[in-house]
Amino acid sequence: MTAYLTLLRPAQWLKNLMLFFPPFLAGQILLPGIVTRGIVPFGAFCLVSSAGYILNDLLDRNRDVHHPRKCLRPISSGAVSLLGASILSAFLLMSGLVLAGFLSSRFLLLLAGYAVITTAYSVLLKTIPVVDLFCISAGFLIRLQAGGELFHVSISPWLFLTVFLLAVFLGTGKRVSESHSLGTMAGEHRTSLTLYPPGFLDGIMYMTGGAVLLTYAMYTLNRHTLIYSVPLCLFGLLRYMFLVSTGKGGDPAESLLKDRSLFVVGVVWVMMVSWSIYP
Repeated sequence: MTAYLTLLRPAQWLKNLMLFFPPFLAGQILLPGIVTRGIVPFGAFCLVSSAGYILNDLLDRNRDVHHPRKCLRPISSGAVSLLGASILSAFLLMSGLVLAGFLSSRFLLLLAGYAVITTAYSVLLKTIPVVDLFCISAGFLIRLQAGGELFHVSISPWLFLTVFLLAVFLGTGKRVSESHSLGTMAGEHRTSLTLYPPGFLDGIMYMTGGAVLLTYAMYTLNRHTLIYSVPLCLFGLLRYMFLVSTGKGGDPAESLLKDRSLFVVGVVWVMMVSWSIYP
């Protein structure tokens, strides 16, 4: 049972909290029924995203055996059979889409689009340089748009750009970390890493990191008290780049949960934004 739970990657469900960003930043999260309205959609995204993670592990099982940590994953280690993992992935996908169907046709369309993109990414697109990064960012943007649709909140153009660039930044950082930690073995784990020219990913990480800071600062100008959270944003970006450059982190969700500095910055950011929006 533990192996199957690990297969779901519950730590990655943190990404699905993006659904609640639109009502939270719009000052609506404390209104009656808002949080409870998001429970089923959040669950639907968790089911579908876990189905995608399982599919990715199935397709990558021969490559994961060359990774120092991923070789311990349930499929690559043999703790879960290929048939069991395949059945579970299909069940989670169908369950998530059925739940979405009870909510709204547009939400179902967004979740189905997310499933299509993650499947295409696992099957082919992750091997194509730059395209792989845009696929990751598309997943975050769909979550953001789904949250706006669910809670009837319009998405600010600056928030859209911030989330898009942040997703590219985090996806690039993860690849830079893998490239540094695996060295000459990086290509055996992720094909696209051998196709990026030396220093190209580092350049993208620094460029998008600066762009995230700029677009977030522009977003905060619409709410003057939020401007004081920009230094926290800068610290979080620099801390993540430090972890990536020193080989101490790469996966965004794991870094947030395991790195004390990033975790504290995240908590303080939520508190500061809450204080600014909910006086």
